[in-house]
Amino acid sequence: MHRLQELVRLYREDCGVRERARLLKMSTRTERKYRSAIASAGLLEGAAEDLPSLADLRAAVETAYPPPSARQVTSNADPWMAKIRKDVAGGAGPTAIWDKLKRTEEGFDCSLSSVKRAVRRIRKEAEDVEATDVAIPVVSAPGEIAQVDFGYAGRWLDPSSGTLRRAWVFVMVLAHCRHMFAKLVFDQKSETWLRLHLDAFAYFGGVPLVLVPDNLKSAVVKAAFGLSGRQKLALNRSYRELARYCGFRIDPTPPYRPQTKGKVESGVKYVKNNFLKTTDASDLIEGNADLLHWLEHTAGQRIHGTTGRRPAEAFVQDEQHLLQALPRKAYRIVVWHRCQVHRDSHVLFDGRLYSVPWKHLGRAAWVCATPASVKVFIDDERVATHPRRGEGRRSTLDAHLPIHRRDLRFRSITYWYERAAKIGAGVELYVRTVYDADPVLSRLREVQAIVLFLETVSPERAQAACARALHFGNLRVTAVARILERELDRVPLPTEAAPLGALAAPRFARPVSELLPPGGQA
Repeated sequence: MHRLQELVRLYREDCGVRERARLLKMSTRTERKYRSAIASAGLLEGAAEDLPSLADLRAAVETAYPPPSARQVTSNADPWMAKIRKDVAGGAGPTAIWDKLKRTEEGFDCSLSSVKRAVRRIRKEAEDVEATDVAIPVVSAPGEIAQVDFGYAGRWLDPSSGTLRRAWVFVMVLAHCRHMFAKLVFDQKSETWLRLHLDAFAYFGGVPLVLVPDNLKSAVVKAAFGLSGRQKLALNRSYRELARYCGFRIDPTPPYRPQTKGKVESGVKYVKNNFLKTTDASDLIEGNADLLHWLEHTAGQRIHGTTGRRPAEAFVQDEQHLLQALPRKAYRIVVWHRCQVHRDSHVLFDGRLYSVPWKHLGRAAWVCATPASVKVFIDDERVATHPRRGEGRRSTLDAHLPIHRRDLRFRSITYWYERAAKIGAGVELYVRTVYDADPVLSRLREVQAIVLFLETVSPERAQAACARALHFGNLRVTAVARILERELDRVPLPTEAAPLGALAAPRFARPVSELLPPGGQA
């Protein structure tokens, strides 16, 4: 309509037909068509500065040339539109709907293309703009907000192992000036997440008031909406402690709403499309050094498309002095991890098992880990403390296991020989004989039972009981227990030694002559 308004102005200024058509970029035929419609409405004549409104011009043109009515499209799928709509609402695609109608509807002869067009029409009808589709620009004051996120950075060489590993780039963007910090890492663990925040605060020289992280596990364990509509958040305890120590608040992104942290989303995309596609670094260490140089000389010095300023300059001028001061004491990273006490009376943290008192089997626990120690809490009460590092995959304290069963975890026969030798040489000889009695079947459990039982009595009685059991060739813990119970260990042994091993006849069998009546006849 603005071109028709210009047509009226040029006409009233006595501009020629061809010149009007040239200036309006239309043919003389089209110019004549619209000029006739405007003249019929009495809008063509008048002063050049008093032009008709756009609405009047539109009404004049539509009166002369009514818009064509929408073409009525008839489709072979129209008789089945109700069924198609129902299946589309259920989430089915056009091919699945077409297969179903072919299978279930007699006389169905539509092509797949007809069903696809019908599905497109149905989906287009449902495309209504909602209020939540509107992106509301957020204006952030200097020093107020920073947004953080991870982005996949491809595979990088790990100098420690010499292998290629998946890597991520951590990005923190100050929302006001768009100055950013970035670093490449090999994992997204809580400990890494906390350390990267400290590195970013040190890079900026201060702490923002509010941090907006993604809805990731390292930051937010659970995000749920109650009936009141207010978002209820359960923040990771480690992140809470860092926020409390450094003095910032956490405002996590709602689930499935990445646009609410669009500044860092754009920052991650910028790092990936600019730095990662041009760097010649060969490993992660060299890559981070190159990334730091890129942040200072490229990312910080570009003219930002939204602010129209260089982020590094805007940071120094507007924001740096408004950030909160860094804590005076260096923060000791504390990682909290929720876990379960397993049947072996251990909890699993960072690939290592730590014991807790056995009466807590099956209960939920919290692990509080520092670089030096691991503490286990149950119902906010500390029940175990272990060194963070150590030999082997398990850290087990004997006091955490049942007294009568904790030693059973040692499966080396040499260990039990040493335990027996501490009681006495006679006990060691006896358990060695017990273990060697069967060359095929392991008798470790019998040895364990004997040693554990004999450790509860005096060494003198234990050795005497073993000597008696060995004399009579009884190699079971029940025999030793019976000897001690009846105090047979105090009875002197027979002078004639009872032979061990295979016997020519049963040791305690009576002669046949004693079983026959007098005279020797049965």
